[in-house]
Amino acid sequence: MRQEIYENYINILKEQLVPALGCTEPIAIAYAGAKVREVLGEFPQKVAVKCSGNMIKNVKGVTVPNSGDLKGIDTAALLGIIGGRADMELEVLESVTDEDRAYLRELLKKNICTCDLVPDTDNLYIDITVWSEAHSAQVIISTYHTNIVKIVKDDTVILDKENQINHQENTPPADKALLNVKDIIEFADTVKIEDIKPILARQIKCNMAIAEEGMKNNYEANVGRNLLALYGDSLPIRARAMAAAASEARMSGCSLPVVINSGSGNQGITTCVPLVIYARHYNIPEEKLYRALALSNLLAIHQKKYIGNLSAFCGAVSASYACGTAITYMLGGNYKQISATIINTLGNTCGIICDGAKPSCAAKISSSLDAALLAHTMSMKGEGFQPGEGIVKDELEQTIRAVGHIGKVGMKSTDVEVLNIMIDKVCP
Repeated sequence: MRQEIYENYINILKEQLVPALGCTEPIAIAYAGAKVREVLGEFPQKVAVKCSGNMIKNVKGVTVPNSGDLKGIDTAALLGIIGGRADMELEVLESVTDEDRAYLRELLKKNICTCDLVPDTDNLYIDITVWSEAHSAQVIISTYHTNIVKIVKDDTVILDKENQINHQENTPPADKALLNVKDIIEFADTVKIEDIKPILARQIKCNMAIAEEGMKNNYEANVGRNLLALYGDSLPIRARAMAAAASEARMSGCSLPVVINSGSGNQGITTCVPLVIYARHYNIPEEKLYRALALSNLLAIHQKKYIGNLSAFCGAVSASYACGTAITYMLGGNYKQISATIINTLGNTCGIICDGAKPSCAAKISSSLDAALLAHTMSMKGEGFQPGEGIVKDELEQTIRAVGHIGKVGMKSTDVEVLNIMIDKVCP
């Protein structure tokens, strides 16, 4: 493998697989809130939050971690301003105290924060402006959850990436355009374990911990435990149940961190938890598990690079196809079987919509994993869907790009209608 690709893949894993506390959309708003207060240098008297529709969609139904079971854009922004630490990025709310939560409730009653929709912008867009008696500050995040593209203090532009004004150090992101299935497999086969172990060991530790928490305690609909009650404790059901339980705990405000993938805790859970369950069942050596995890995470990122972090396309599908494929790889599947797992999954469940982050995401993860595990079983037997059947193309990368096109372009109007229904603008 060329050194350029090898190093780029390592950097992609380092950038994408980071810990986050709670659902990443409200956490990104809290991060922007903490950052804008840092820029202002004092506590604001007024706060204005402007977000894209996808941000509103993904904040509406989830509990903000460490908020005292509160929801909402204003909750996320104000809690970030009150007790957030911008240097912690997606763990910004980890150090919030009881005093912070009490002050949050006071400010919510005073309505110092306004929230508005910004139409026709990037799917992931946050603009927070704050005012004190004598000063103002603005922070804008776009494209991905910690990507601050503009910082303004009073009339001074501190950072403006679009116009190349930068008084802060920024490292350019790794190039996801270099991702492709053959190179990802070669990377998984040849990577030095010491280069990926710290990243992936953290993912296993965090994501399995919240899965166990979700199975042990009562969260919303308890999809994980209901799966076991309905189907019994077989290997595929336990893999689905543990991933679903982790998602439900996270969506319900559990304060345990999750290592994310493509900006999503649910996708980080789905690429990891079932794979670990399978590895433990089959007594897979640690090194082989790490190689399979590298494959799973990179495949999910590969699919999402065509779609974007937020869209009407449910990210559980991208993460599930990646996990099912990694199970095929881990259990000795060849390139043909690995490719078939990808096609068999994407040819089945690529129509699941995203209607925001909320506890029912757990059920979508379960359904997507069901398709992925079926795809794995079919591929290991040499069975599967053929080119020309629906969206399945003659070449593997073409199929992946086709699904990306559906998610980004084809479902654009779906995204608008889902949001309109969610905010009661349309009531069929």
